[in-house]
Amino acid sequence: MGKSIRKYILILIDVLLINIAFFMAFFLRFDYHVVEPYFTLYRQSFIIFTLANISTFIFFKQYHKIWRYVNLKDLIDLMVVITMGSAVSSLILFLLQIHLPRSIYPLSWLLNIILIISSRMFYRYIMSNSKVKIKNIVFKNTLIIGAGSAGQMLIRELRAHPEIGLKPVAILDDDKSKIYRSMEGVPIVGTLDDIIKAVKENEIDEVIYAIPSASRTVLRKVIDSLSELHMKVKTLPGIYELVNGKVSVSQLRDVDINDLLGRDPIKIDLDEISSYIKGKRVMVTGGGGSIGSELCRQIAKFNPSHLIILDIYENNMYDIQQELLRKYPDLRMTCLVASIRDEKKLNIIFKEYKPEIVFHAAAHKHVPLMEDSPHEAVKNNVYGTLNLVRCANTYGVKRFVMISTDKAVNPTSVMGATKRICEMIIQSFDRMSKTEFVAVRFGNVLGSNGSVIPLFKKQIAEGGPVTVTHEDVRRYFMTIPEAVQLVIQAGAMAKGGEIFVLDMGEPVKIIDLARDLIRLSGFEPDVDIPIKITGLRPGEKLFEELLMTDDKYTSTKHDKIFIEKPGFNDYDGLVLTLEKYKSKIDDMDTYEIKEFIKSIVPEYNTPEHVTLDEVVATTINSK
Repeated sequence: MGKSIRKYILILIDVLLINIAFFMAFFLRFDYHVVEPYFTLYRQSFIIFTLANISTFIFFKQYHKIWRYVNLKDLIDLMVVITMGSAVSSLILFLLQIHLPRSIYPLSWLLNIILIISSRMFYRYIMSNSKVKIKNIVFKNTLIIGAGSAGQMLIRELRAHPEIGLKPVAILDDDKSKIYRSMEGVPIVGTLDDIIKAVKENEIDEVIYAIPSASRTVLRKVIDSLSELHMKVKTLPGIYELVNGKVSVSQLRDVDINDLLGRDPIKIDLDEISSYIKGKRVMVTGGGGSIGSELCRQIAKFNPSHLIILDIYENNMYDIQQELLRKYPDLRMTCLVASIRDEKKLNIIFKEYKPEIVFHAAAHKHVPLMEDSPHEAVKNNVYGTLNLVRCANTYGVKRFVMISTDKAVNPTSVMGATKRICEMIIQSFDRMSKTEFVAVRFGNVLGSNGSVIPLFKKQIAEGGPVTVTHEDVRRYFMTIPEAVQLVIQAGAMAKGGEIFVLDMGEPVKIIDLARDLIRLSGFEPDVDIPIKITGLRPGEKLFEELLMTDDKYTSTKHDKIFIEKPGFNDYDGLVLTLEKYKSKIDDMDTYEIKEFIKSIVPEYNTPEHVTLDEVVATTINSK
């Protein structure tokens, strides 16, 4: 039924109800028998009474509302409008010298309210409980966790979209005062402690968690309680997103590991960030990767004058390019396929585009792979960073922010050690450059390319086993968006030379992470999906560190960001060493490369140490 037809039908219904209310007022006032001359007064005034009320309804847009979603505020608004309509009609009748018995006015007003509000409530009831036949849809009994505004909106949305196939039959909420009451006609049957009982008694097929404001410990309680039933839990987008129409209930999704490990939203200083990015030329290296692409997304929100995305892998960069073109059609953006190893190409790019801010996220990051290809780790991570830093210094970049890693602290891997050298490059160049060079160090990000989460998901999908290197291995985790927000915030706070360290929270045991993912997938760990311990891989630690020493850091105005001190400042020694061996890297074997790294990073833990110059000289001469 079209909107116009529905509107006219509603007006006709209101005309009928208003007339019934007006006549009933006379009928009750005169003890069920309206005699002359009062019946004449009724005939003279009913058209005026009807038109005055309908005109008031139209003026206050009562026919623009969607009455299938009527709530208490809508009913109060309607009551006010009915009162105003009665007042307008009374005024017109007074001006026309049509004097009705005084009791007619309150009686007609009261009857008007009763009939019209009842009609709205009846319409809402009919629409909410109407059965829509949809082929091939089997409705699932659904348990809603949360009897707040999010839960209420969810129930309405599910009823408005029967094609989703979810039927709300019970609600749980930890507010005991709500128990044995109902919301939107759905009974509130208990607290979260009653979840197993509620699932069994109501033959629940789906559980939806609808408490956006609750801590993640509440969600974990739900997951743990349902683990024995092998039941998945879906979650709801934020209630304010639903209110603003940004998402629909059809975007309900399974609870994932981000919901359990992520923390409460991070507070960032939007004004501070906006002031240093807005209107600036910003370059992101590695812009197609997990961190780089998220950097591009968030930077685009702050209206840079030009976003330059640089990456060697064109497919990933194409994806983020297309995404940003859809979301920010007015954004000036250039995507360049180039390697940070190519110093000549980088000079051409910096000279042409003149970036004012650089976020350096390009790197080889896979620990085991870099153990087998240390030459590539050195050439890409170390010399690539050196190329970028020199270009930034030469072409007047104002601020250079490098993404580092917790694996750079007391490194045991080639990857971690090369990132530590990158930190040293950053700090040493800051001493002699007008560019503000800083590094931001953090741990693992959830769901990034090549991280443990996608691997576990793939293994679970294949039926297991899920492989964990050691029962006691622990890692720090952050979600990609929260890590990037803190990186951008740290960039706003930079004065030059700092290594910013992000508060990663408490480290997580990887074996617990594996068990959580198995449960979230609807299986029981070690029963449906086995977990296999494979042993630590080359370069791996049992645990990671974020600070070189525990006592050498200072707080910042942001409670999630710290600064490690003191910094590295031997610019001449570092650059001379890097230049000396730049042309010899490809001629070294794996052991020699690791010894070269150790000569720069003494805390790098390698087997046995010999003099680097002796090793290289012997190798070169023999070739």
